[in-house]
Amino acid sequence: MTPAKSPRRKAPVPIDLQDPQYYFNRSLSWLEFNKRVLHEAYDPRTPLLERLKFMAIFSSNLDEFFMVRVAGLKQQVESGVLQGGADGMPPAEQLQAVRQYLLPIVTEQHRYFDQELRALLAKEAIFLTRFNELTPEQQGYLNDYFQAQVFPVLTPLAVDPAHPFPYISSLSLNLAVLIRDPESAQERLARVKVPNRFPRFVVLPQHLHSPQGAHWVGVPLEEIIAHNLSALFPGMEIQAYFAFRITRSADLELETDKADDLLIAIEQEIRKRRFGSVVRLEVQRGIPPLLRQTLMEEMDLEEIDVYELDGLLCLNDLFAFMGLPLPQFKDPEWQPQVPPSFQRVEERESMFDTSSEITTLGTDYWEAVANELFGLIREGDILVHHPYHSFAATVQRFITLAAHDPQVLAIKMTLYRTSGDSPIVSALIKAAENGKQVAVLVELKARFDEENNILWARKLEKVGVHVVYGVPGLKTHTKTVLVVRQEAGQIRRYVHIGTGNYNPKTAGLYEDLGLFSCREELGADLSELFNALTGYSRQREYRQLLVAPVTMRDRTLELIYREIEHARNGQAGRIIAKMNAITDTQVIRALYEASQAGVEIDLIIRGMCCLRPGVPGVSDRIRVISIIGRFLEHSRIFYFGNNGEPEYYIGSADWRSRNLDRRVEAITPIQDPTIQLELKAVLEIMLADNRQAWELQPDGTYRQRQPAPGEPERGTHSVLMARTLKEVEASR
Repeated sequence: MTPAKSPRRKAPVPIDLQDPQYYFNRSLSWLEFNKRVLHEAYDPRTPLLERLKFMAIFSSNLDEFFMVRVAGLKQQVESGVLQGGADGMPPAEQLQAVRQYLLPIVTEQHRYFDQELRALLAKEAIFLTRFNELTPEQQGYLNDYFQAQVFPVLTPLAVDPAHPFPYISSLSLNLAVLIRDPESAQERLARVKVPNRFPRFVVLPQHLHSPQGAHWVGVPLEEIIAHNLSALFPGMEIQAYFAFRITRSADLELETDKADDLLIAIEQEIRKRRFGSVVRLEVQRGIPPLLRQTLMEEMDLEEIDVYELDGLLCLNDLFAFMGLPLPQFKDPEWQPQVPPSFQRVEERESMFDTSSEITTLGTDYWEAVANELFGLIREGDILVHHPYHSFAATVQRFITLAAHDPQVLAIKMTLYRTSGDSPIVSALIKAAENGKQVAVLVELKARFDEENNILWARKLEKVGVHVVYGVPGLKTHTKTVLVVRQEAGQIRRYVHIGTGNYNPKTAGLYEDLGLFSCREELGADLSELFNALTGYSRQREYRQLLVAPVTMRDRTLELIYREIEHARNGQAGRIIAKMNAITDTQVIRALYEASQAGVEIDLIIRGMCCLRPGVPGVSDRIRVISIIGRFLEHSRIFYFGNNGEPEYYIGSADWRSRNLDRRVEAITPIQDPTIQLELKAVLEIMLADNRQAWELQPDGTYRQRQPAPGEPERGTHSVLMARTLKEVEASR
């Protein structure tokens, strides 16, 4: 008998990893991130005034999204671009999808603030009151305030054949006023800008508080103006008024390779930004259709661009409530700690009499304290973790001591964003005045910080600092400092490589890491990187640093494919990566291949994530979480298991095409075993988070983790604060 033939098995159909279904749209992914931010305002576990803060952050984030992302999509549509990104969605469809996704969210945001948060504030004796709810005495006080302070500043602008539609500045709050002339019975339109020179919320004095003992009673400025419009239009009948606000495109259109003087070119583009095309109109709900249509026509807008909202516009201004002296309604105050490794420097400083002005301290003081600090770094690499560790006591001190230390010969540094009263810049100026060679790369194209950076660049140039503005066609985003010091007849280089900006103010709000080292390889790499930034160079290799756009993309892919090889050889493959965003298609495909090969992958991505996790046969072994809380997660940490010989990296770059290809970035390996263990602990704390962590689902939505019954709450930020305090106490 002939044996029966076994059924033929069909070969598995190979999965096309370029299929758009495996990629989320960037714009919609970003909106999902901002929705998670807004959720903190809804969460009753968030202290009351912090909830207002998150409302403001959501609105501020959204402004930038329209100024940049929506503006860019509109430009693509106008240019006839039909092709989308890896997700396949064309620009015109993205604009429709943004509107469809966003409208119910902002509608609910305004409803929730107006109907729920205002009531919660009132329960705690914080009253944001409407003008018509005030007593006559309170109204009289505000009318007097209007006449004395506000009225002289206002300029009502008529709109008619003799008065063309006025220029409206981006993000300004305005009143559209319908006026009737009683003599001609003609209706007119006028615009009144709500001046931003005054507080948005005008506070009533204590003796006018009702009820007595209230913490705070305030009224929106636009309501005070609205109830005094007759003073602006005497003899006219005020028919109606509605608040409105516009958003203009703010992206700089700059061809840096054609600019003879980059600083002048940036200044010119900043001036043009004021007149960018309008991309969004926000109006109070109930505005008459004719008035609405007039605003749309005058600003060349379509229905998709208009958002009718209840109650207050410009909820960004809710940030003001964080200034109230009511700590019981805020997160417990956090004081960044001096890490144990830097306590010796503080002790050395305390040995001197520092009661006089710092500029009068002699060279003995600076040299002794600097010797202590640089000696610490010579003993071994040091990791600092902000805002748990003090920025002022670590990074700021490092740069300040370098500026005054007579043994320091040169300081080289990149400045992407810094504060308006930057002690970092002051230290660099002092270094130049002390005769040191100082070279600073000031990134003029740091979005929305261009004007601030131009001011600092000019100030630095005036004292003899060598200021450069980067490489044509690239934005310099790396966070690095190189200090060259003469010690016992030899030259030694000290470096700081970080994940965040050299900004003392944001260092208290952003979570970032920084490495201090005097490893010769890192010093040599940074020397060559700065030479490439300040001079002419085609440097193609670095000893240890991963530098974009030169080596970072290839090296990142090599590290991923090495894990794939380990997994294919039956060994453990493991990747953990923490970033702000992951959108680069090539890196995402490599991660999909790693998952298919058996590599276990955890991604901690605060914002945009175009990778779709948990898809059978594609990304089953990839898990993605996002951590949202009181600090902005800004550090980048990369862990590769390497079959039991793990490698750790930190730096300034996300896995986005712009970071890998169009920016100057630097990522450093972490070699010290103690620091590796510290990074491992930080990653484990984040992966175990059951309070601030959100899990990305295969459909693109996020689900917030909740503690199981009886399980203690493990929020990343509270755990790390407690851990830092324990570490510092143990070292004393």
